[in-house]
Amino acid sequence: MTKTSKVAAIGLGSMGYGIAQSALRGGHTVWGIDINADQMKRFVGEGGQDGSVPATDLDSVIVCVLNAAQTEAVLFGDDGIAPKLRKGAAILSCATVSPVFAKDMEARCTALGLSYLDAPISGGSVKAANGQLSIMAAGTPDAFATLRPVLDSISETVFELGDSAGAGSAMKAVNQLLAGVHIATMAEALTFGMTQGVTPDKFVEVISKCAGTSWMLENRAPHIVAGDYTPHSSVNIWPKDLGIVLDIAKDARFSAPITAAALQQYVAAAGMGYGQEDDAAVAKVYARNAGLTLPGDDT
Repeated sequence: MTKTSKVAAIGLGSMGYGIAQSALRGGHTVWGIDINADQMKRFVGEGGQDGSVPATDLDSVIVCVLNAAQTEAVLFGDDGIAPKLRKGAAILSCATVSPVFAKDMEARCTALGLSYLDAPISGGSVKAANGQLSIMAAGTPDAFATLRPVLDSISETVFELGDSAGAGSAMKAVNQLLAGVHIATMAEALTFGMTQGVTPDKFVEVISKCAGTSWMLENRAPHIVAGDYTPHSSVNIWPKDLGIVLDIAKDARFSAPITAAALQQYVAAAGMGYGQEDDAAVAKVYARNAGLTLPGDDT
């Protein structure tokens, strides 16, 4: 039987909420924390703990927020949780951040007697809710041991990439380079096909069975076909994540021109007002430039 633990899940967005649900379903005692009070109430209604978080009694904290600044604020800000935790507690940090930042967080947590797992995630909101995430993790054996019950509840695959922070975030940067480029390229190919009389639905039917497919194509292109841009992962994620990739590349003196080109398409999409929409909405940049009408577009 899997050992259960007391967990605070901080960040109940599209990914964080699913992670909290999966931890709860795994038998853990979970407090869900978010700036959105409605999300917290919803989680309590599903079995999450109500009331204040007993920080000194927690076994672990899952931090699933947007970026490095939010991660640092949650852990070490004016009301940060890290100094309140008992020695031996562990932090599971899921945001996409730079390896340098991950190493800094690990050092600061270690100084407080805490374990820190550099553990960026992949799989999307559906897999988060189903406890089927892939986690790219790096940290000490103690961090892995303390967090193992939670990891078992929220993930399908845990890649153990090293015994100190940084390696997980490095691998996530590689993944995000590919994922961001794949989405933008899918949008380019789909709209290019439209100029040749290939409808979006036929594009998905054929290309998803051909060598040009990718997981991102098969996951995101149907959103365009349906004309449904409800955000599972928003356009605004990509200027941040691909920006991190390019910062890391710059420090490594590595040229990443395809990443840079994809980044500009997301920046354009955000500038056109699509930042809060599903990242498949990057197709709207191509459609507008080519005078095309996408499914569900009444404008």
